[in-house]
Amino acid sequence: MKTTFRQAGLFAGSVIAAVSLSACGGGGGGSGSSAPAPVSTAGTLKVSLTDAPACGYDAVNVTVNKVRVNASATAADTDGGWTDITLSPAKKINLLNLTNGVLESLGQATLPAGHYSQIRLVLDANIGTGLANSVVPSGGTETTLSTPSAVQSGIKLSNEFDVAAGQSADLVLDFDACKSVVTQGKGRYLLKPVVKVVPALATGISGYVATSLLGSHVSVSAQQNGAIVGATVPDPTTGAFSLTHLPAGNYDVVITADNSAAGVIGAVPVAASGSTTLSTASAPLTLATSATGSISGTVSLPANATEAAYVAAKQSFAAGPTVTVKYAGADLATGAYTIANLPLAAPQYAVYSTARPLVLTPSATVQPGVGKYRVDASGTGYTAKTITMVDISATSATKVDFTLAP
Repeated sequence: MKTTFRQAGLFAGSVIAAVSLSACGGGGGGSGSSAPAPVSTAGTLKVSLTDAPACGYDAVNVTVNKVRVNASATAADTDGGWTDITLSPAKKINLLNLTNGVLESLGQATLPAGHYSQIRLVLDANIGTGLANSVVPSGGTETTLSTPSAVQSGIKLSNEFDVAAGQSADLVLDFDACKSVVTQGKGRYLLKPVVKVVPALATGISGYVATSLLGSHVSVSAQQNGAIVGATVPDPTTGAFSLTHLPAGNYDVVITADNSAAGVIGAVPVAASGSTTLSTASAPLTLATSATGSISGTVSLPANATEAAYVAAKQSFAAGPTVTVKYAGADLATGAYTIANLPLAAPQYAVYSTARPLVLTPSATVQPGVGKYRVDASGTGYTAKTITMVDISATSATKVDFTLAP
């Protein structure tokens, strides 16, 4: 997935787009060697885009018109104080091309040094063919991705940052395509943007998965307490993966693929600089084969609900982390969801160490049990619901329904 414009995360990540801010340096010199150079009072804003992987799509396209920046967190789109980075012509970007650290530059602008509290990402409206913003379902044809009017006035992103005189400030807009595309029934798709703003840090987690897994919908995510912070898909030829722009801290790395047991590496450290490497091309991470099942059902939402709901299948390791193995969004119109290809075999687990290769071994002490999952339903503005034990080991498909209220 390597596109020029790239949810929210969204777990991530996990699919990717980036915004970079870079300050301009210095002013002009004096006419003589003894004259001091004037001090710059401005910096440069550079904007890039990245994405976490999307679920069930061959392409997720958005057409970026401009990026807007304001010092006021409450400034409306018609208020003063905006600095615009305008893309001329507007740029249609397949978010799924922006993964493994690939960034799409959206341009740059000079800003007065100071504190800024609002960023807006402005998309073109769907007119004419209606494909300025679009999706291609796996194996399907390009279809309009409806954009609410608020998207055309600008996707408001919560972030505060400083631009120092003569300095550069780099930000990345991480667009979670998986959570940003919501089905509406009858083959319709709605854009509900899930975008997080992160510093353009040269930090993260990298490695290789076995090439034998490629072509089976491999996903690699960095999680904390079961929440997906970043996600990516390996290179389709080499199996290389890179989870980039992760803040310093410890992460649980979860690897999934069709017809395979899940693999988890616990407590992977990310320092303030540099990348933590988990495996090499000569000794890649691999997964054991596994039969699979699915969990599906309906998430009933309040009448006239406008926010999407998501259902996640989770497992916990004894004296180890809780991780999300897979998740899916519920259709906004019907509430239907399906989490497919959930492994029945025990997940493989290893605690991070500097010894190589890391060896993943089956963990029979997983909770709620092998072939069993804790299932959570949640969404913005809803009270989350949990079913602590769903057993899919005795059947290939299990039905679980939820009702979410504000």
